[in-house]
Amino acid sequence: MKSSKANILLIYTGGTIGMVKDFKTGALKAFDFKTLLDHIPELQLLDCDIDTVSFDEPIDSSNMDIDSWIQIADLIEDQYVDFDGFVVLHGSDTMSYSASALSFMLENLDKPVIFTGSQLPIGDLRTDAKENLITSIQVASLQTNGKPTIQEVCLYFEYKLYRANRTTKLNAEDFQAFSSFNYHDLAESGVHLKVNHKYLFKPHADKKLKVHKKLDNNIALIKVYPGITKAVLQSIFNTPNLKAVIIESYGAGNCSTETWFLNLLKENISRGIYIINITQCVGGSVMMGHYETSSALKNIGVISGKDITTEAALGKLMFLLGQSISPNRFKTMYETSLRGELS
Repeated sequence: MKSSKANILLIYTGGTIGMVKDFKTGALKAFDFKTLLDHIPELQLLDCDIDTVSFDEPIDSSNMDIDSWIQIADLIEDQYVDFDGFVVLHGSDTMSYSASALSFMLENLDKPVIFTGSQLPIGDLRTDAKENLITSIQVASLQTNGKPTIQEVCLYFEYKLYRANRTTKLNAEDFQAFSSFNYHDLAESGVHLKVNHKYLFKPHADKKLKVHKKLDNNIALIKVYPGITKAVLQSIFNTPNLKAVIIESYGAGNCSTETWFLNLLKENISRGIYIINITQCVGGSVMMGHYETSSALKNIGVISGKDITTEAALGKLMFLLGQSISPNRFKTMYETSLRGELS
């Protein structure tokens, strides 16, 4: 008979949260998560059972790539029936990228996948790792009417639970390293753990988990800036096997109206290159056509990324390119919220 306690799987990919200090040498070394309860006895106060698994070779998050994302997805897929929730321990630098990508890879998810990490190692005197880890596990174990309360990919950091594909890392030093400018917090940890139920993602009922492992990274990201040259843009568009480009434009989606710039975009769209327009601002949305400087982009067939983050824009693009869908359907799907990534 299955225990009434939630079963949580802790997945360690690498990163600062998995390091402890050797007090004799002062050097950092990898933490053995099999002895987790010995090092963090507070976890025994949680009403859940915890198991752990680790990458065979944990990596710094700067080395995260598509293969690593697939490895995380494989671990979740293989253990999906046996666990009620998953906590992914990940370096903070690329956490929003990985968590956003996983949100698209895990279709019909009806259990929590919570990404977390820390700014300081778990063995540091002033570490934020313990609180982030403990509360992430607690959030993953929450149940409502016998079912997981959270049924999406999230990111927990410094007392806040966010929808993963709405997050961006903003600060390299503060404990409050992440934010979600265009969507509400899903939960906040204080004296009490407060869940904002009305903002939670509602998956399709009675549909089985589908894990997408075919991603296509033949893409480019261009941040426009005053003085950008035709030669720079042309070199990017000449990249072999290029299939799509994300342009980080100004403000509400504005770009140069120079003839060479628009003609270059138009030429590449005509040869089948998808071009997505997102804002380089951390908050707000692209509204193509709102200003004269973005009307031309709309007219030549540039796809609107609306209020999507750069991290989610990249993950969604790799995911959709891997689906081999028609150009018309591609545009419709990119401009449609699939996992709550768009308002």
